[in-house]
Amino acid sequence: QVQLVVSGGGLVQTGGSLRLSCAAAGRTFSIYAMGWFRQAPGKEREFVAAADWSGDSRYYADSVKGRFTISRDNAKTTVILQVNSLKPEDTAVYYCAVKRGGDTYYHPSRTYEYDYWGQGTQVTVSS
Repeated sequence: QVQLVVSGGGLVQTGGSLRLSCAAAGRTFSIYAMGWFRQAPGKEREFVAAADWSGDSRYYADSVKGRFTISRDNAKTTVILQVNSLKPEDTAVYYCAVKRGGDTYYHPSRTYEYDYWGQGTQVTVSS
């Protein structure tokens, strides 16, 4: 079991920044990758960014490239999503997810790849 604690959401103006944090606890040695997804009202959950624990690869959705940065700590139990230059269309509930190791292929943008999900944190960007 892996438990995730997510924090850092809030209300900001257009152009502002936030630092979203996702801390994992439990059987963290099994973690292969951690990712971020978001879901706006009336829309499906969409991929934002992910980090591969093995090769330290990073993946981003086209909509956030150049504005968002994903990183992890040295213990490989926490992932940070630094969100800059925020736009109203970034408004959503942001979810952290964990993928367990063992797969040969990894598809970062697919929700089915992930085994554990955090509770989500609200990001609201005002005009």
